[in-house]
Amino acid sequence: MSRTKRIAIVGAGVAGMALAILATKRGYQVTLFERYSKISSMGAGVTLWPNAMFVMHQMGLGKEMEKLGGAPQLMCQFDRHGNLQTEFDIATVNSLCGFISVSVLRRDLMNVLAGLLNDLGVEIRFDCSITAAKVTELAEQHDLVVGADGRMSSVVRESLFENKVTPEYHGFLNIIGISRQRKHTLDNTICDFRGLGQRFGIVPVNDEWCYWAGAWKSPIDNNPPQQYWYDELCRRFQHWPQPVQNVLQYCDRTSVNRIFVHDIDPLPYWHKDNVVIIGDAAHAALPTSGQGACQALEDAWHLVRLLTENAELEVVLRTFYQQRNAKTSAAQLVGRQLANQIFSQQPEPRLPSSHISASDLSQFWMQGLRL
Repeated sequence: MSRTKRIAIVGAGVAGMALAILATKRGYQVTLFERYSKISSMGAGVTLWPNAMFVMHQMGLGKEMEKLGGAPQLMCQFDRHGNLQTEFDIATVNSLCGFISVSVLRRDLMNVLAGLLNDLGVEIRFDCSITAAKVTELAEQHDLVVGADGRMSSVVRESLFENKVTPEYHGFLNIIGISRQRKHTLDNTICDFRGLGQRFGIVPVNDEWCYWAGAWKSPIDNNPPQQYWYDELCRRFQHWPQPVQNVLQYCDRTSVNRIFVHDIDPLPYWHKDNVVIIGDAAHAALPTSGQGACQALEDAWHLVRLLTENAELEVVLRTFYQQRNAKTSAAQLVGRQLANQIFSQQPEPRLPSSHISASDLSQFWMQGLRL
Protein backbone atom coordinates (compact mmCIF):
# COMPACT_ATOMS: atom_id res chain seq x y z
CA MET A 1 0.00 0.00 0.00
CA SER A 2 1.29 3.46 -0.86
CA ARG A 3 2.69 5.63 1.95
CA THR A 4 0.98 8.57 0.27
CA LYS A 5 -1.99 9.52 2.43
CA ARG A 6 -2.76 13.23 2.11
CA ILE A 7 -3.43 14.60 -1.39
CA ALA A 8 -4.01 18.23 -2.34
CA ILE A 9 -5.66 18.76 -5.72
CA VAL A 10 -5.55 22.18 -7.36
CA GLY A 11 -8.52 22.65 -9.67
CA ALA A 12 -12.06 21.27 -9.39
CA GLY A 13 -12.59 20.50 -13.06
CA VAL A 14 -13.18 17.09 -14.62
CA ALA A 15 -9.66 15.82 -13.89
CA GLY A 16 -9.50 17.18 -10.36
CA MET A 17 -12.92 15.97 -9.25
CA ALA A 18 -12.47 12.54 -10.82
CA LEU A 19 -9.14 12.10 -9.09
CA ALA A 20 -10.65 13.22 -5.79
CA ILE A 21 -13.46 10.69 -6.12
CA LEU A 22 -11.23 7.76 -7.06
CA ALA A 23 -8.61 8.57 -4.42
CA THR A 24 -11.18 9.06 -1.65
CA LYS A 25 -12.78 5.72 -2.51
CA ARG A 26 -9.34 4.14 -2.01
CA GLY A 27 -8.92 5.69 1.42
CA TYR A 28 -6.79 8.76 0.69
CA GLN A 29 -7.37 12.07 2.48
CA VAL A 30 -8.17 14.57 -0.26
CA THR A 31 -8.63 18.33 -0.28
CA LEU A 32 -9.59 20.25 -3.43
CA PHE A 33 -8.60 23.88 -4.00
CA GLU A 34 -10.69 25.82 -6.55
CA ARG A 35 -10.02 29.40 -7.71
CA TYR A 36 -13.67 30.17 -8.43
CA SER A 37 -16.56 30.54 -6.00
CA LYS A 38 -18.34 27.46 -7.32
CA ILE A 39 -17.89 24.51 -9.64
CA SER A 40 -17.51 25.85 -13.17
CA SER A 41 -19.59 24.38 -16.00
CA MET A 42 -17.75 26.32 -18.71
CA GLY A 43 -18.16 24.43 -21.95
CA ALA A 44 -21.27 23.18 -23.66
CA GLY A 45 -21.03 19.42 -23.63
CA VAL A 46 -18.73 16.42 -23.51
CA THR A 47 -18.69 13.18 -25.45
CA LEU A 48 -17.59 10.43 -23.10
CA TRP A 49 -16.14 7.90 -25.50
CA PRO A 50 -15.75 4.29 -24.27
CA ASN A 51 -12.41 4.98 -22.56
CA ALA A 52 -14.04 7.73 -20.50
CA MET A 53 -17.03 5.55 -19.72
CA PHE A 54 -14.64 2.87 -18.45
CA VAL A 55 -13.46 5.38 -15.85
CA MET A 56 -17.00 6.51 -15.09
CA HIS A 57 -17.90 2.94 -14.24
CA GLN A 58 -14.85 2.69 -11.95
CA MET A 59 -16.24 5.70 -10.08
CA GLY A 60 -19.66 4.07 -9.88
CA LEU A 61 -21.20 6.69 -12.18
CA GLY A 62 -21.54 4.77 -15.43
CA LYS A 63 -25.26 4.03 -15.17
CA GLU A 64 -26.05 7.57 -14.05
CA MET A 65 -24.21 9.01 -17.06
CA GLU A 66 -26.10 6.70 -19.38
CA LYS A 67 -29.41 7.91 -17.94
CA LEU A 68 -28.45 11.59 -18.13
CA GLY A 69 -26.86 11.59 -21.55
CA GLY A 70 -27.42 10.49 -25.09
CA ALA A 71 -26.03 7.46 -26.87
CA PRO A 72 -24.75 8.54 -30.32
CA GLN A 73 -24.67 5.71 -32.83
CA LEU A 74 -23.27 7.44 -35.92
CA MET A 75 -20.98 10.32 -36.79
CA CYS A 76 -21.79 11.84 -40.16
CA GLN A 77 -19.83 14.45 -42.06
CA PHE A 78 -21.62 16.74 -44.50
CA ASP A 79 -20.47 19.54 -46.73
CA ARG A 80 -21.85 23.02 -46.13
CA HIS A 81 -24.79 22.24 -48.41
CA GLY A 82 -25.87 19.20 -46.41
CA ASN A 83 -24.53 16.52 -48.77
CA LEU A 84 -23.32 13.45 -46.88
CA GLN A 85 -19.60 12.88 -47.33
CA THR A 86 -18.69 10.09 -44.92
CA GLU A 87 -20.10 8.34 -41.89
CA PHE A 88 -18.55 6.52 -38.98
CA ASP A 89 -20.27 3.71 -37.06
CA ILE A 90 -19.88 4.57 -33.38
CA ALA A 91 -21.95 1.55 -32.33
CA THR A 92 -19.39 -0.83 -33.81
CA VAL A 93 -16.53 0.84 -31.92
CA ASN A 94 -18.58 0.74 -28.72
CA SER A 95 -19.11 -2.98 -29.15
CA LEU A 96 -15.41 -3.62 -29.65
CA CYS A 97 -14.54 -1.51 -26.61
CA GLY A 98 -17.15 -3.06 -24.35
CA PHE A 99 -18.56 0.32 -23.28
CA ILE A 100 -21.00 2.68 -24.93
CA SER A 101 -20.28 6.30 -25.82
CA VAL A 102 -22.34 8.92 -23.98
CA SER A 103 -22.90 12.57 -24.88
CA VAL A 104 -23.75 14.77 -21.92
CA LEU A 105 -24.13 18.46 -21.14
CA ARG A 106 -21.07 19.67 -19.26
CA ARG A 107 -23.20 21.21 -16.52
CA ASP A 108 -24.80 17.80 -15.86
CA LEU A 109 -21.44 16.04 -15.79
CA MET A 110 -20.01 18.56 -13.36
CA ASN A 111 -23.08 18.41 -11.12
CA VAL A 112 -22.86 14.62 -10.91
CA LEU A 113 -19.16 14.70 -10.03
CA ALA A 114 -19.70 17.45 -7.45
CA GLY A 115 -22.64 15.57 -5.94
CA LEU A 116 -20.59 12.42 -5.43
CA LEU A 117 -17.77 14.43 -3.88
CA ASN A 118 -20.25 15.90 -1.45
CA ASP A 119 -21.60 12.44 -0.61
CA LEU A 120 -18.04 11.27 0.06
CA GLY A 121 -17.40 14.22 2.36
CA VAL A 122 -14.53 15.65 0.28
CA GLU A 123 -13.67 19.24 1.15
CA ILE A 124 -13.60 21.78 -1.67
CA ARG A 125 -12.06 25.11 -0.73
CA PHE A 126 -13.55 27.69 -3.08
CA ASP A 127 -12.23 31.18 -3.84
CA CYS A 128 -8.76 29.79 -3.31
CA SER A 129 -6.28 31.27 -5.79
CA ILE A 130 -3.08 29.27 -5.76
CA THR A 131 0.28 31.01 -6.16
CA ALA A 132 3.71 29.49 -6.72
CA ALA A 133 4.46 30.04 -3.03
CA LYS A 134 1.22 28.27 -2.12
CA VAL A 135 2.19 25.27 -4.26
CA THR A 136 5.40 24.99 -2.23
CA GLU A 137 3.42 25.27 0.98
CA LEU A 138 0.96 22.59 -0.10
CA ALA A 139 3.84 20.30 -1.04
CA GLU A 140 5.22 20.65 2.48
CA GLN A 141 1.85 19.94 4.09
CA HIS A 142 0.73 17.03 1.88
CA ASP A 143 2.22 13.82 0.59
CA LEU A 144 1.17 14.66 -2.99
CA VAL A 145 0.10 17.84 -4.78
CA VAL A 146 -1.76 17.41 -8.06
CA GLY A 147 -2.20 20.27 -10.50
CA ALA A 148 -5.45 19.90 -12.40
CA ASP A 149 -5.71 23.63 -12.99
CA GLY A 150 -6.24 23.81 -16.75
CA ARG A 151 -4.42 24.58 -19.96
CA MET A 152 -4.09 28.35 -20.08
CA SER A 153 -2.64 29.43 -16.76
CA SER A 154 -1.73 26.41 -14.67
CA VAL A 155 0.19 27.69 -11.65
CA VAL A 156 1.18 24.15 -10.70
CA ARG A 157 2.59 23.51 -14.19
CA GLU A 158 4.60 26.72 -14.00
CA SER A 159 6.04 25.60 -10.68
CA LEU A 160 7.59 22.60 -12.44
CA PHE A 161 9.32 24.41 -15.31
CA GLU A 162 11.95 27.14 -15.22
CA ASN A 163 10.84 28.37 -18.64
CA LYS A 164 7.18 29.26 -18.91
CA VAL A 165 5.04 26.79 -20.87
CA THR A 166 3.15 28.98 -23.33
CA PRO A 167 -0.11 27.61 -24.79
CA GLU A 168 -0.15 27.83 -28.59
CA TYR A 169 -2.99 29.46 -30.50
CA HIS A 170 -3.90 27.57 -33.67
CA GLY A 171 -5.66 30.36 -35.52
CA PHE A 172 -9.32 29.46 -35.03
CA LEU A 173 -12.04 30.13 -32.52
CA ASN A 174 -15.00 28.12 -31.31
CA ILE A 175 -18.38 29.59 -30.50
CA ILE A 176 -20.06 26.98 -28.32
CA GLY A 177 -23.48 26.57 -26.78
CA ILE A 178 -26.45 24.34 -26.14
CA SER A 179 -29.84 24.34 -27.84
CA ARG A 180 -33.18 22.68 -27.47
CA GLN A 181 -33.80 20.36 -30.37
CA ARG A 182 -36.97 19.16 -31.96
CA LYS A 183 -37.64 15.49 -31.26
CA HIS A 184 -36.00 12.96 -33.57
CA THR A 185 -34.23 15.71 -35.51
CA LEU A 186 -30.75 14.21 -35.18
CA ASP A 187 -31.62 10.58 -34.35
CA ASN A 188 -28.54 9.85 -32.22
CA THR A 189 -26.22 11.09 -34.97
CA ILE A 190 -23.32 13.47 -34.38
CA CYS A 191 -23.40 15.87 -37.34
CA ASP A 192 -20.25 17.52 -38.61
CA PHE A 193 -20.80 20.19 -41.30
CA ARG A 194 -17.71 21.53 -43.05
CA GLY A 195 -17.08 24.32 -45.48
CA LEU A 196 -13.90 26.04 -46.61
CA GLY A 197 -12.09 26.92 -43.38
CA GLN A 198 -15.29 26.63 -41.33
CA ARG A 199 -17.01 23.95 -39.31
CA PHE A 200 -20.26 23.48 -37.43
CA GLY A 201 -20.62 20.40 -35.23
CA ILE A 202 -23.80 19.29 -33.46
CA VAL A 203 -23.97 16.56 -30.81
CA PRO A 204 -27.39 15.31 -29.63
CA VAL A 205 -27.75 14.61 -25.93
CA ASN A 206 -31.37 13.52 -25.80
CA ASP A 207 -34.68 14.40 -27.41
CA GLU A 208 -34.58 17.75 -25.64
CA TRP A 209 -31.01 19.08 -25.84
CA CYS A 210 -27.97 19.16 -28.05
CA TYR A 211 -24.67 20.97 -27.79
CA TRP A 212 -22.73 22.50 -30.65
CA ALA A 213 -19.72 24.47 -31.82
CA GLY A 214 -19.26 26.79 -34.78
CA ALA A 215 -15.63 27.42 -35.73
CA TRP A 216 -13.64 29.52 -38.19
CA LYS A 217 -10.19 31.05 -38.63
CA SER A 218 -9.63 34.28 -36.77
CA PRO A 219 -6.87 36.29 -35.09
CA ILE A 220 -7.21 36.64 -31.33
CA ASP A 221 -9.39 39.64 -30.50
CA ASN A 222 -10.67 40.01 -26.96
CA ASN A 223 -12.29 43.40 -27.53
CA PRO A 224 -15.69 42.60 -29.10
CA PRO A 225 -18.48 41.74 -26.64
CA GLN A 226 -20.09 38.31 -26.54
CA GLN A 227 -23.04 39.55 -28.57
CA TYR A 228 -20.72 40.41 -31.46
CA TRP A 229 -19.48 36.83 -31.71
CA TYR A 230 -22.98 35.38 -31.60
CA ASP A 231 -24.08 37.75 -34.37
CA GLU A 232 -21.01 36.79 -36.39
CA LEU A 233 -21.82 33.11 -35.86
CA CYS A 234 -25.34 33.62 -37.20
CA ARG A 235 -24.07 35.63 -40.16
CA ARG A 236 -21.45 33.08 -41.19
CA PHE A 237 -23.74 30.07 -40.96
CA GLN A 238 -27.05 31.63 -42.05
CA HIS A 239 -27.20 29.63 -45.29
CA TRP A 240 -25.95 26.33 -43.91
CA PRO A 241 -28.26 23.25 -43.70
CA GLN A 242 -31.42 23.09 -41.62
CA PRO A 243 -29.94 21.33 -38.56
CA VAL A 244 -27.58 24.28 -38.15
CA GLN A 245 -30.48 26.73 -38.49
CA ASN A 246 -32.48 24.80 -35.88
CA VAL A 247 -29.59 25.04 -33.43
CA LEU A 248 -29.25 28.77 -33.94
CA GLN A 249 -33.00 29.34 -33.65
CA TYR A 250 -33.47 27.39 -30.42
CA CYS A 251 -30.18 28.33 -28.78
CA ASP A 252 -29.98 28.95 -25.04
CA ARG A 253 -28.29 32.32 -25.30
CA THR A 254 -26.95 32.16 -21.75
CA SER A 255 -24.87 29.12 -22.72
CA VAL A 256 -23.03 30.77 -25.63
CA ASN A 257 -19.31 31.25 -25.15
CA ARG A 258 -16.36 32.27 -27.33
CA ILE A 259 -13.07 30.34 -27.09
CA PHE A 260 -9.83 31.12 -28.91
CA VAL A 261 -8.52 27.58 -29.13
CA HIS A 262 -5.07 26.80 -27.69
CA ASP A 263 -3.15 23.64 -26.86
CA ILE A 264 0.32 22.92 -25.52
CA ASP A 265 3.24 20.94 -26.92
CA PRO A 266 3.96 17.56 -25.31
CA LEU A 267 5.99 18.12 -22.16
CA PRO A 268 9.22 16.28 -21.23
CA TYR A 269 7.94 15.45 -17.74
CA TRP A 270 4.89 16.03 -15.55
CA HIS A 271 6.30 15.94 -12.04
CA LYS A 272 9.00 17.16 -9.69
CA ASP A 273 9.40 15.78 -6.18
CA ASN A 274 5.82 15.32 -4.86
CA VAL A 275 4.10 17.68 -7.31
CA VAL A 276 2.47 16.38 -10.50
CA ILE A 277 0.16 17.73 -13.19
CA ILE A 278 -2.70 15.95 -14.93
CA GLY A 279 -5.41 16.69 -17.51
CA ASP A 280 -5.17 19.88 -19.55
CA ALA A 281 -2.41 21.21 -17.32
CA ALA A 282 -0.22 18.34 -18.54
CA HIS A 283 -1.36 17.63 -22.09
CA ALA A 284 -4.01 20.02 -23.36
CA ALA A 285 -5.26 18.92 -26.78
CA LEU A 286 -7.36 20.79 -29.32
CA PRO A 287 -11.10 20.05 -29.21
CA THR A 288 -10.70 18.45 -32.64
CA SER A 289 -9.05 15.53 -30.85
CA GLY A 290 -12.36 14.71 -29.15
CA GLN A 291 -10.36 13.36 -26.22
CA GLY A 292 -9.75 16.22 -23.78
CA ALA A 293 -12.07 15.13 -20.98
CA CYS A 294 -11.54 11.47 -21.79
CA GLN A 295 -7.77 11.66 -21.29
CA ALA A 296 -8.25 13.70 -18.12
CA LEU A 297 -10.43 10.92 -16.73
CA GLU A 298 -7.87 8.32 -17.74
CA ASP A 299 -5.18 10.30 -15.90
CA ALA A 300 -7.20 10.18 -12.70
CA TRP A 301 -7.75 6.44 -12.91
CA HIS A 302 -4.15 5.59 -13.77
CA LEU A 303 -2.67 7.80 -11.06
CA VAL A 304 -4.83 6.32 -8.29
CA ARG A 305 -4.17 2.79 -9.55
CA LEU A 306 -0.42 3.36 -9.44
CA LEU A 307 -0.58 4.99 -6.00
CA THR A 308 -2.41 1.94 -4.70
CA GLU A 309 0.03 -0.53 -6.24
CA ASN A 310 3.34 1.16 -5.35
CA ALA A 311 4.88 2.38 -2.11
CA GLU A 312 7.45 4.79 -3.55
CA LEU A 313 5.99 8.06 -4.83
CA GLU A 314 8.88 8.76 -7.19
CA VAL A 315 8.29 5.40 -8.88
CA VAL A 316 4.55 6.14 -9.11
CA LEU A 317 4.96 9.53 -10.74
CA ARG A 318 7.72 8.43 -13.13
CA THR A 319 5.68 5.39 -14.20
CA PHE A 320 2.55 7.54 -14.54
CA TYR A 321 4.27 9.77 -17.09
CA GLN A 322 5.78 6.81 -18.95
CA GLN A 323 2.43 5.06 -19.23
CA ARG A 324 0.42 8.10 -20.21
CA ASN A 325 2.66 10.29 -22.35
CA ALA A 326 2.50 8.32 -25.61
CA LYS A 327 -1.29 8.15 -25.61
CA THR A 328 -1.90 11.76 -24.65
CA SER A 329 0.70 12.95 -27.17
CA ALA A 330 -1.05 10.93 -29.88
CA ALA A 331 -4.35 12.60 -29.00
CA GLN A 332 -2.67 16.01 -29.18
CA LEU A 333 -1.22 15.18 -32.60
CA VAL A 334 -4.54 13.95 -33.99
CA GLY A 335 -6.24 17.13 -32.81
CA ARG A 336 -3.65 19.29 -34.56
CA GLN A 337 -3.74 17.29 -37.79
CA LEU A 338 -7.51 17.46 -38.04
CA ALA A 339 -7.56 21.16 -37.22
CA ASN A 340 -4.96 21.82 -39.91
CA GLN A 341 -7.13 19.99 -42.44
CA ILE A 342 -10.36 21.73 -41.48
CA PHE A 343 -9.00 25.24 -41.32
CA SER A 344 -6.76 25.06 -44.36
CA GLN A 345 -7.82 26.44 -47.71
CA GLN A 346 -8.35 22.98 -49.14
CA PRO A 347 -11.78 21.55 -50.10
CA GLU A 348 -13.87 20.06 -47.30
CA PRO A 349 -11.82 17.32 -45.60
CA ARG A 350 -13.39 14.03 -44.73
CA LEU A 351 -13.76 12.34 -41.39
CA PRO A 352 -10.85 10.25 -40.15
CA SER A 353 -13.19 7.26 -40.57
CA SER A 354 -11.99 7.09 -44.18
CA HIS A 355 -8.64 5.69 -42.98
CA ILE A 356 -9.07 4.62 -39.33
CA SER A 357 -10.83 1.32 -38.77
CA ALA A 358 -13.20 0.66 -35.90
CA SER A 359 -10.76 -1.97 -34.65
CA ASP A 360 -7.80 0.42 -34.65
CA LEU A 361 -9.76 3.15 -32.92
CA SER A 362 -11.13 0.82 -30.25
CA GLN A 363 -7.62 -0.48 -29.53
CA PHE A 364 -6.32 3.07 -29.14
CA TRP A 365 -9.16 4.19 -26.90
CA MET A 366 -8.94 1.20 -24.58
CA GLN A 367 -5.15 1.02 -24.49
CA GLY A 368 -4.05 0.54 -20.88
CA LEU A 369 -7.58 0.33 -19.49
CA ARG A 370 -8.17 -3.37 -19.15
CA LEU A 371 -8.60 -4.49 -15.56
